[in-house]
Amino acid sequence: MASRLEDYIAEGRTFDADEREIAALTLQQVDETRQAEVDAAWEETVNRRLDELLSGKVDAVSGLETRAKARELLAQRRK
Repeated sequence: MASRLEDYIAEGRTFDADEREIAALTLQQVDETRQAEVDAAWEETVNRRLDELLSGKVDAVSGLETRAKARELLAQRRK
């Protein structure tokens, strides 16, 4: 299996930019049933989070604050 994968990777490196993009998009596709499940799960999550925000159960945090906190947590883990 590994040699087949290595062969595919080696062949993929010969692709031009358009061919690489097409290959990447093709590999990212999932069947329609699975995609419907993923979409439904995301819709449920988005609706729940919006309800929490609008009800005041959670407070909004800016993207800058979120990234700063993430950097801080990562720095602590690397110590």
